[in-house]
Amino acid sequence: MEPLSAHGLPRLSWIDTLYSKCNYNTDGYEGEGAEDGKSQDGSETLPYIDESPTMSPQLCVAQGPDGEPISPTPPEGLHEGDLGKGLEMKKLVLSGFLTSEEIYINQLEALQLPLRPLKATATTSQPVLTLQQIDTIFYKIQDILEIHKEFYDALSPSIQQWDEKVTVGHLFKKLASQLGVYKAFVDNYKIALETAEKCSQANIQFQKISENLKVKGPKDSKDCSTVSMEALLYKPIDRVTRSTLVLHDLLKHTPEDHPDFPLLQDALRISQNFLSSINEEIDPRRTAVTTPKGEARQLVKDGFLVEVSESSRKLRHVFLFTDLLLCAKMKKTAVGRHQQYECKWYIPLADLTFQTPDDSDPCPNIQVLPEHEIEEMKMKISVLKNEIQKEKKAPKGQSRVERLRKKMNEQESWLLLHSPTIPFRVHNKHGKTFLFLLSSDYERSEWRESIQKLQKKDLQVCILTTYELQVLTNSCVKLRTVHNIPVTGNKDDEESSGLYGFLHVIVHSAKGFKESANLYCTLEVDSFGYFVSKAKTRVFRDTAEPSWNEEFEIELEGSQYLRILCYEKCYDKSMLNKDDNEIVDKIMGKGQVQLDPQTVQSKNWQMDVIEMNGIKVEFSMKFTSRDLSLKRTPSKKQSGVFGVKISVVTKRERSKVPYIVRQCIEEVEKRGIDEVGIYRISGVATDIQALKLAFDTNTKDILMMLSDMDINAIAGTLKLYFRELPEPLLTDRLYPAFMEGIALSDPAAKENCMMHLLRSLPEPNIMTFLTLLDHLKRVAEKEPVNKMSLHNLATVFGPTLLRPSESESLKGQHIMSATDIWSHDVMGQVQVLLYYLQHPPISYAELKRNTLYFSTDV
Repeated sequence: MEPLSAHGLPRLSWIDTLYSKCNYNTDGYEGEGAEDGKSQDGSETLPYIDESPTMSPQLCVAQGPDGEPISPTPPEGLHEGDLGKGLEMKKLVLSGFLTSEEIYINQLEALQLPLRPLKATATTSQPVLTLQQIDTIFYKIQDILEIHKEFYDALSPSIQQWDEKVTVGHLFKKLASQLGVYKAFVDNYKIALETAEKCSQANIQFQKISENLKVKGPKDSKDCSTVSMEALLYKPIDRVTRSTLVLHDLLKHTPEDHPDFPLLQDALRISQNFLSSINEEIDPRRTAVTTPKGEARQLVKDGFLVEVSESSRKLRHVFLFTDLLLCAKMKKTAVGRHQQYECKWYIPLADLTFQTPDDSDPCPNIQVLPEHEIEEMKMKISVLKNEIQKEKKAPKGQSRVERLRKKMNEQESWLLLHSPTIPFRVHNKHGKTFLFLLSSDYERSEWRESIQKLQKKDLQVCILTTYELQVLTNSCVKLRTVHNIPVTGNKDDEESSGLYGFLHVIVHSAKGFKESANLYCTLEVDSFGYFVSKAKTRVFRDTAEPSWNEEFEIELEGSQYLRILCYEKCYDKSMLNKDDNEIVDKIMGKGQVQLDPQTVQSKNWQMDVIEMNGIKVEFSMKFTSRDLSLKRTPSKKQSGVFGVKISVVTKRERSKVPYIVRQCIEEVEKRGIDEVGIYRISGVATDIQALKLAFDTNTKDILMMLSDMDINAIAGTLKLYFRELPEPLLTDRLYPAFMEGIALSDPAAKENCMMHLLRSLPEPNIMTFLTLLDHLKRVAEKEPVNKMSLHNLATVFGPTLLRPSESESLKGQHIMSATDIWSHDVMGQVQVLLYYLQHPPISYAELKRNTLYFSTDV
């Protein structure tokens, strides 16, 4: 029997009554990464507010020489001829943000819903919470709700009566001026969470309430979602960032001479300054840890390394302090508990030496996996990332998202453990040796140099008591600078950065060596979150001025940096190490350059110099995207299908989708969907030309030819058809808008824009695109067999379906921000197609109904 309240009713009946209007139990609008205010491993995190337009989970504020935060410089205003396009994009951004405001208000109202009943019971003989607990948990929520209701009510009419004279900057500036309420909320946030957690543990009623808050969906939706109180308490933290993202987007699409421009700039400046001040308080600075003996100890470097322990690989977090090296592992803690480290071992730097080849212990037998297994795991992780994005947008996808996340975490951990092969040994003078495995010799060199630099000081041997060691280990959570394991290769979809394609590098020569030696260089690029060695020059023997002049073609997978390491080759066999993977050659110098898209995408070679320890290495590089720069030549004959407008073909055939598209898709799904590398592996050129001729002349035997033809030739014919359209399927006219849409920071604005653009396509283009989209999704479902993920398929088809004409390419430069100009590259095209591939199914009827789509947490 349920316990009765003071009024004689079942204790939970009043809260059930409150929720009686919400009969739907769908999953909530959960954001990525920071939901529930927890890190990915489920541990509690401080509410670090992101102030960047890239929505990375944690980002330090850019600072000037005086330490003051640097506000981002808005892009140049729109050119006069682009005013209409810019204002249309601005309206789309605002429409998306308005809908996200509605959902945010619904979330705040859901959080407020139990407040009145809880207060009513607080004065009875059987209170659920005390008034003090209520005030702590719900602190400032009502004030924030009223601010956003007022903002919503003022913004809504501006969008409904939209024209080029409408101003909204004053509304955003007023919203920014009220951020003091958020400051009070943030100051109280941690204690609010702790209070809510303690109350849940002490009172089963409150636990049920806090785990089952109901949030209404958008106006046109009857859905209600169930969200936890902890997740809703995090929403205001996330909202400040969202408002800042929208200000970045609005400034992109507001002319400098528009009355809104200075107001939006002011709002952005206020928001940035507020976020900077909040983050300074939240982000603990690295401070000295003083031991009971009065020794000042500073953290110099930390990072995740793979240790070989008892012949197996273990993930460790290694901390280099000014007087010792500490190896720790993260302890498993219950959800919501603070993270803790467990010390595995430490070596005083005064006792630390590096293994020398002649006295090294036999290296444990370390299993090195074949490269193809590593690559296959990368592909699996990419597929899981795409599936997670898709499920997060699905109405009932949250439970599946958690399962996918768990699986992806397991696979990322596997990749982190098994990819490194380069040994890094540290040795205690008293006889104990520890072995780490790294992915990059550059990284190993950095650890070595950092330790050796500290060892040049007059170090005393430090022996820590158990208590001192515990204090030091506990401090690592606060002091650490590296928070997450470095295995997140293909960054999340909208946030993808780096270059995809081929980097051509010529290593010319080097100068600055003090004496002759046998010299060579290696090249590394970051790939899938960590650095990989990609190329090696020949050894230039017995010289102080090597001149290699060797060219390399390096494949890039979202790469942002190129590293060059210069070595002296060791030919003395007595110095060879017993470990096959060990490089005993001496590093003479190392350096790194950022792969700036605007620089390396030039058709010409770019010459540069890396300076390293007095050595200068001269090299040149140029980047070739996966885009083959194919020119579209319209067919002179309108009787065929290749090179003929899609509208002409569908009208002639009296079809919604061209016959060639339907037949090729049908054949691929019949016998090619399990083919490894389908759409990536090239078909025989003569077979493709034969199929092209057959479709162009409407040969009666076309079906027989298709059934007999190699499946890769059929896949190649479909790609060729789209490649030879007079204009790309997604049209020349809309190309700049697609590039701008995919670059939007706010998910709701992006959703609004991308669906609006699809709706703007001619009907044959929409129907054909949706048909192809569904087909590619079905192909990706077989990725474990065919090795073609959504990302792989987007890479194959993106540049074919979405390409600028030469004239549109030039015009598009004027309406893009400086950071988006390079998005004419294949990466931008891939991201557009990937966005639609990851989206829940899009029906033509829904699309043409002219409704706004919102399927992400906004």
